[in-house]
Amino acid sequence: MKISEGGVSKAKSRAQSTWRDYAPSRPWKTVGVRSVSGPCLVRVTTSRTRGLPALPRAARTRDSGTDSCRQLEVAVAEHLTPLNAGFLGVEDSDHNVSMATGTLAVLDGPVPDHASLQATLAERLRGCPRFGQRLVRHALDLSAPEWVDDPHFDLAHHIGRVAAPSPGGDAELHAVVADVMSWRLDRNRPLWEIWVISGLSGDRWALLMKVHHCIADGTAAAHMLTGLSDNGFAHLAAHAAAATTPQGRPVLDLNPVHWMYNLRGVVEFATSLLQQSASSLNGPITSRRRYSAARVRIDDIEQVCRVFDVTVNDVVLAALTESYRDFMIRRGQVPQPDSLRTLVPVSSTSRNGPGNLDSRVSLLLPRLPIEESNPVKRLLAVRSRLAQAKAGGQRHAGRAVMSAAGLLPVAWSAWAARLLGQVHQRGVVALATNVPGPSEPLQIMGCDVIAVLPVPPIAMQLRTGVAVLSYAGELFVGVLADFEFAAVDELTRGLEAAVARLVARSKRRKPLRDWHGLALVHSA
Repeated sequence: MKISEGGVSKAKSRAQSTWRDYAPSRPWKTVGVRSVSGPCLVRVTTSRTRGLPALPRAARTRDSGTDSCRQLEVAVAEHLTPLNAGFLGVEDSDHNVSMATGTLAVLDGPVPDHASLQATLAERLRGCPRFGQRLVRHALDLSAPEWVDDPHFDLAHHIGRVAAPSPGGDAELHAVVADVMSWRLDRNRPLWEIWVISGLSGDRWALLMKVHHCIADGTAAAHMLTGLSDNGFAHLAAHAAAATTPQGRPVLDLNPVHWMYNLRGVVEFATSLLQQSASSLNGPITSRRRYSAARVRIDDIEQVCRVFDVTVNDVVLAALTESYRDFMIRRGQVPQPDSLRTLVPVSSTSRNGPGNLDSRVSLLLPRLPIEESNPVKRLLAVRSRLAQAKAGGQRHAGRAVMSAAGLLPVAWSAWAARLLGQVHQRGVVALATNVPGPSEPLQIMGCDVIAVLPVPPIAMQLRTGVAVLSYAGELFVGVLADFEFAAVDELTRGLEAAVARLVARSKRRKPLRDWHGLALVHSA
């Protein structure tokens, strides 16, 4: 399904070919859209209000319950880091790739008045000055891209409204999400969009926040969504300050002992990328996307972790492996030991105070045991293979590579990212990442947020990307896939069924150890 941008920047040429504007003189548009099931009509609404002329670097807010105002000074990093500039390079390498990450909040209750909602969002977005800035790139990437205030900032280019087709169920909502995530953000404007999605069944509506990866990863995007919630301004401002405060250049570890240890992991990494995997899960991607989501209770995950002495990551990856396995078997393919080498970002994030995230990211490339048919043996094999990947130096090697990328000149990192994006790699077939989300239920304009779904990007010929986000006692798994990968719903339903099978098996066994909680990301 292709939908209009509804006031969001019209630089989305791939989608424009399917738009038909029936009422250009009115403050809303009815457009014809193309969907898998045939043509349908949706209603797209946008306000005429310009909104913020430019988001200030000093955001002023009123403390809840008091009449006093406090001034929040936000320091702004003027240049993009080489690592984040690499995300632009990956996007440049393939015109079908969009490196935007998304967070979808589903809310209970009627949709607020659009003018009031836009005014509320505008006020809360003032806590993040990056939302009023655009990137300026230099010729041949000889200097790092700069963040500059957009003198022509218009909120109407960034906040749009669309109604999902009837009957407004999860399938229709996911189709809207897939279409919005398929087009690139306009680099001539600040790199974000917010979509208000109405027309959902059960008296629901949704808010989709789409942000370029060079601004925020999935974790930061989840924090930004928290900041848009009622009484969440301080949270958004704190994380905006942390995200935009100039960071020192990464320090490269020159200890030869450490580098000898990391060398083994680097060799493993390079070998994995060059190997040809026996899988149909990667290959060229198109300009369109599909999206689906799964939902499981954290209590159920905790039950499995307690009984089998595993982590949340182990359970999710084991369930995902079973779902991929069933997908291959249904298509007459025989799962092989190398059929599911998966890129797993590993976060070793330390918190040094409220809103201050010291985030270090590394990478693992484990071979998930897709050849194993027994659910419990598969779960234990996942635990073992992740441990082996870390013990073998992959985690430290991945961190060293990421640190080295931050030390490269911008021109080199941009060139390397574009080259990497053009490599027809067949060694990695999937991406799976975990994002810790809000632990307490949220509200936006008095409406309860009943679900928060992550939306990862896909690139480098990976036809599926999987993101897991925790929210208020549940785990939400979002799968973004290339449009030619029609089995995206099979993956999410299969994952839910795989978790249910592990829960059933766990109830027949006694716990292997006392379990005192869970962590959604690996710790260093």
